[in-house]
Amino acid sequence: MKPDFYSLGIIGFPLEHSVSPYLHKANLNVLGIKGNYRLYEVPPMPDGKERIVKLLKRLRKKEIAGLNVTIPHKKTVIPFLDNLTLPAKDIGAVNTIYLNDGRLFGDNTDAPGFSSDLENVMKENGYQWKPDSSNNEQHALVIGAGGSACAVVYALAMKGWRVTISARRLKQAQELAHRHLGGDSEAQISAITLNKSEINSLELPISLIVNTTPIGLWPNIDHSPWPENLNLPKNAIVYDLVYNPSETKLVKGARAAGLIAVTGLGMLIEQAALAFERWTGIPANRDAMRNAVIDYI
Repeated sequence: MKPDFYSLGIIGFPLEHSVSPYLHKANLNVLGIKGNYRLYEVPPMPDGKERIVKLLKRLRKKEIAGLNVTIPHKKTVIPFLDNLTLPAKDIGAVNTIYLNDGRLFGDNTDAPGFSSDLENVMKENGYQWKPDSSNNEQHALVIGAGGSACAVVYALAMKGWRVTISARRLKQAQELAHRHLGGDSEAQISAITLNKSEINSLELPISLIVNTTPIGLWPNIDHSPWPENLNLPKNAIVYDLVYNPSETKLVKGARAAGLIAVTGLGMLIEQAALAFERWTGIPANRDAMRNAVIDYI
């Protein structure tokens, strides 16, 4: 039996710039569903433990219908949950919590959200989405090795991409590359330092560049994660997870070079829509969500 009122929210710290309330309130309104979406600021562990436990108790008691999770709690909530979906388990991070048969499940909608949006971008521009298993030559360069990179690498590996993770700290990139990502995927995952010489030394041409770092995020709009004095690869798609500003320095430079380039706005919408559908079983209105974010930023 569906609730009369959907009390939704997000756990994280800080949350002052979160756009999640705009997304979900717009979606609730256009669907004519009674509900709200609250910000639950929870300080980092160990100070935040009591607050997390209380919020999850409210979820178990159905006082809350669903929760998103963001930095710094995507990993720290895991010990308090009963089960993880396969993506959340493989990625090692949770961004969505829901109740099913009295048990708390942790899910990760970042990976399928990224996959879905990238697939749409590629198809709209005449690119092949899934590599041919007999001739896998689609090569993605993922910039960064943090939590967002985990979801992106997992999503690409599941689709059979060859992935090179590039980060300023090589050890962090190597640790991500060595994780068991991709399940039955035949993708090859490697790691390099983020610099001009190592990128130039890659044997396989780069088909896709994904920035998973916050570099270029407002208000630091004059910064780019791409090394200076290095040309972007010809014919590559550039996907910047940063969506505010609406055209980052990386995206602007890629478009000026004649490349297809997008921000992470599509991924933001898709991961939120998938979370909403987990909580409610009701199809989300992605157009309403998109318009709300565009108006905000």
